[in-house]
Amino acid sequence: MRVKLLGLVARLALALMAVGTLDAQVPRIVAIGDIHGALEPFVGILRAAGLIDAQRQWIGGSATLVQTGDYTDRGPEVRAVMDLLMALEPQAAAARGRVIALLGNHEVLNLLGEQRDVTPEIYATFADAQSEARREAAFEQYAALGAARAKARATVSEVYTQPREAWMAAHPPGWLEYREAFSPKGRYGAWLRRRPISAQVAGTLFMHAGLNPTTPGDDRASDAESRVRAQIARMDRFLDRLVDAKLALPFFTLNEMLQVAAGEIRAVNAIVAEAKQKGTAPDLRGFDIGLVREGAEVVTIGEWDVLAEQGPLWYRGYALATDDTLAGPLEALLTRHNATRIVVAHSPLQARRIVTRLSGAIVLIDTGMLASTYKGRASALEIVGTQLTAIYEDGRRPLSQAPAAQP
Repeated sequence: MRVKLLGLVARLALALMAVGTLDAQVPRIVAIGDIHGALEPFVGILRAAGLIDAQRQWIGGSATLVQTGDYTDRGPEVRAVMDLLMALEPQAAAARGRVIALLGNHEVLNLLGEQRDVTPEIYATFADAQSEARREAAFEQYAALGAARAKARATVSEVYTQPREAWMAAHPPGWLEYREAFSPKGRYGAWLRRRPISAQVAGTLFMHAGLNPTTPGDDRASDAESRVRAQIARMDRFLDRLVDAKLALPFFTLNEMLQVAAGEIRAVNAIVAEAKQKGTAPDLRGFDIGLVREGAEVVTIGEWDVLAEQGPLWYRGYALATDDTLAGPLEALLTRHNATRIVVAHSPLQARRIVTRLSGAIVLIDTGMLASTYKGRASALEIVGTQLTAIYEDGRRPLSQAPAAQP
């Protein structure tokens, strides 16, 4: 395995030599990891990196900012963080720079309708004077749907029978507005669905969690991108189909969609089993069999790239796996991408500092910016030619081969 490690180091050295000496033409790249609604630390590190001024306007010139995902959930200022990223995109472009916001697992969870890490404080930033009226109207829609399902089916799924008090508790002020905002036609949902899951800039591959290099095959970031986009779109269409079939409402969550699908599957299976026992043909009138079949595939979503533990949005091996496990497979992955290194976040580091592994072939940049949850601090990785520098609000630290990560 030492041979593999030396081979990777040699390859990195050759790639760095090819970059040449630093000059004005060498691009400046700044990468920032998980934000999770921590607006002020995010603003602070952008200022420390010289990308924005006191008015939060772009002053980074031709620099490229890559944010590796997870700006949503947990922290209270999710909306303001997204607004800032969206505002900086055209400002940077006007200065011949770039702002690239990637999708992390938390953005994708929200696009799928899984809001387990959205807090009442986050919902409140989406509420307005009409929120209570919308909640009342939405519950009336929900109650009417439940009554209709009770007439259509002998056994009604629990997804349709939530009492008013419980439903209201689960849908606090701003909840409906948040769900709408993240829908395909919503302000943030439309923007997020255009975000990539990876970016490659000047020989560095950026992802939120990263491709698992130990998985057999020659998977590329572009392949994973296509699958994730297709899976998000598939769930968007599935919800539309459920609504059209009067089985769901537009604001149903992922869990509710899966409950609806499971309920329809159970109902069909029960009819088929009873007919088989009687030796008669099953009477499946009233069922959309195509939709039931789609539901049978959708309930396996935990195995899809969008949710799979080893998938590109969830994999933690770059922080947790040993050097011996990663070295050879990582070299092959980087070769496929014609890349020098991979930069990922996703796994908060106990060290609360940016960490490199395998002579800089891996850079881990999630330092737990949302201090109330992760007890960490804001940071940014700067890449200029061959030079890697960690930027913190209290100063800059040159990076070399650092100790292994401690997630």
